[in-house]
Amino acid sequence: MTTKTVSIQNTVGLHARPATFFIQKANSYKSTVMIERGNRRANAKSLLGVLSLGIEKGHDIVLRAEGIDEVEAVEGLAELLLNGFND
Repeated sequence: MTTKTVSIQNTVGLHARPATFFIQKANSYKSTVMIERGNRRANAKSLLGVLSLGIEKGHDIVLRAEGIDEVEAVEGLAELLLNGFND
């Protein structure tokens, strides 16, 4: 299992449009990917799951992946989040 903590940089957090981009990227990996905020966890490939976490700018989240491409999944998703979706 690979994990990484990331601070959300984009202005609107992980809502609607950014969440959709995040989920599309998560679905490009074969590994199981989870996203955590505080004591809550959701499947990173589920729009409702990700939105239910209420992730906003400045929140720290943990990405966890397990599977054949877990390192690539965590690093790729972290990069997307750290770049703030280029907004």
